Amino acid sequence: MLGRSLLVRSGSFRAENLGQNALSLITNLCFSAFVLGVLIFTIIAATYEPEDPLFHPSTKLTNFLVSTSNATFKSDESVIKTGEDFVTLNQTVFSEFLNVTDVSLPPVAVGVPSECESELDKPIDCSNRDIFHLMMTAAIEQFQDIHFYRFGKPVPGTNSSTCHMAWRFRPKEGKTATFYKDYRSFVISRSENCTYSVVGIGNYHSGKHARKKKKNQTVFEKAPPKQEEITVSLPEVGETVNDTLPVIESESSFSRGKYLIYSGGGDRCKDMNQYMWSFLCALGEAQYLNRTLIMDLTLCLNSRYTSSGQDEEGKDFRFYFDFEHLKESASVFDQTQFWEDWGKWQKKDGLGLYLVEDFKVTPMKLADVQDALIMRKFGSVEPDNYWYRVCEGETESVIQRPWHLLWKSRRLMDIVSSIASRMNWDFDSVHVVRGWKAKKRDLWPHLAEDTSPEALISSLQDKIEDGRNLYISTNEHDTSFFDPLKDKYSTHFLDDYKDLWNENSEWHAETAKLNNGNPVEFDRYMRYSVDTEVFLRGKKQIKTFNDLTSDCKNGINTCPTSP
Repeated sequence: MLGRSLLVRSGSFRAENLGQNALSLITNLCFSAFVLGVLIFTIIAATYEPEDPLFHPSTKLTNFLVSTSNATFKSDESVIKTGEDFVTLNQTVFSEFLNVTDVSLPPVAVGVPSECESELDKPIDCSNRDIFHLMMTAAIEQFQDIHFYRFGKPVPGTNSSTCHMAWRFRPKEGKTATFYKDYRSFVISRSENCTYSVVGIGNYHSGKHARKKKKNQTVFEKAPPKQEEITVSLPEVGETVNDTLPVIESESSFSRGKYLIYSGGGDRCKDMNQYMWSFLCALGEAQYLNRTLIMDLTLCLNSRYTSSGQDEEGKDFRFYFDFEHLKESASVFDQTQFWEDWGKWQKKDGLGLYLVEDFKVTPMKLADVQDALIMRKFGSVEPDNYWYRVCEGETESVIQRPWHLLWKSRRLMDIVSSIASRMNWDFDSVHVVRGWKAKKRDLWPHLAEDTSPEALISSLQDKIEDGRNLYISTNEHDTSFFDPLKDKYSTHFLDDYKDLWNENSEWHAETAKLNNGNPVEFDRYMRYSVDTEVFLRGKKQIKTFNDLTSDCKNGINTCPTSP
């Protein structure tokens, strides 16, 4: 019996049964792994609590923008880069610039002495081609650190011996894809032997007669561009700004339109960077839906940017951003005017309103809505009432924030250009962070010492040559702190140029017009914007946390690790 039993058992392990047994074993293992995986996933799903995005560790937002994910806002203390900062340099566009050899010089004399005596007291003929070439040559020779791309024809100046001329240019070592426009006053001298010479060139934007004025375009009649039709234009600083609000031409054009509006929410009065993050989510959705975005052009400025230390309502979008570029590149409309037109024509034309009160309703689900107006209404519970929540989740791969549409105010950028021009576009820059961070030694143990004047002189001696123009971008209120650097460099600070935004400035006059004649404060966000942009135009740029100190930007043990 025993032998027979062994024979039966051994029979179950015969060669022909091995494959079946192996298959059964593998099946059982796979099923066990599946059950275990389901159990683990269930436990994680039940216990996981996602972090509030606003409490993520502070990161460099510009790096974040070009990373794989771009849905959730992450805070950063710096002024965020806007569309013009992300435009890729196309060297073919900038390859054709003018040299002195491209300009034919006028003859030494344009007449004979006997013929010139009667001409000496007459006004300079600015339309004379030889005068034009003389002025071009003088400009190219004097401004060695810029590339000239085009000159405008000279026009008569403010007196009989001056001509005004405009030109388009870029700094030779410019790192941004931006064109600038300057127009200057030239003093022309005429000698008794009929020769002409340029004896003086005025300051930046001194030749206002050569500045072209744009015609007002107030008719709103265009279809929103689709995302696949996006083209990126280059910023041009120095042109006349036309950021008047568009108006809709007629009832029929209003009633044919399709609109999107975001209402309420917790983004108001938050950090300006969060405002941009959320606004561009709304604009991206409007473009995806092929609708006009109805936008509130009044902003609430966060207390960190105000002199009062309180949140301040009633700020104009156009103080901070280039509305002319936005309205020419996208389909946007002012909220106040829209509601006036809606009140006049909504009932008469049977215009429908589609209300959405949950940010989880994706733009893809709204693509077939036929109502004239889609209104996203946001509640009072933060952070679920932040506009940018619409662009999270599955929407992230569909809606692309149109950064190329949001540029900094060209009025602010003109101040940047003015400051750079006063240093002849030939300067280096250093960013020195001090303030409250220098006092928090538990987080930044070396910052105070590493940014002292003595340490700065030591750090900069191998990086910046003696005698150079050095622009110091800093949050240190007392700039006399940096006086020891004056022995080695020609130092410059933002407040050295207050005349560019004081009550007698062009900026002051133009912003007051936007503000119903009331003066506009040059607030801290404007200061941060201008200060940052001037720093970025330095030929050499020295940063605090990359070049001056080993401390981490966001406090101890937060430095990024190398891959």
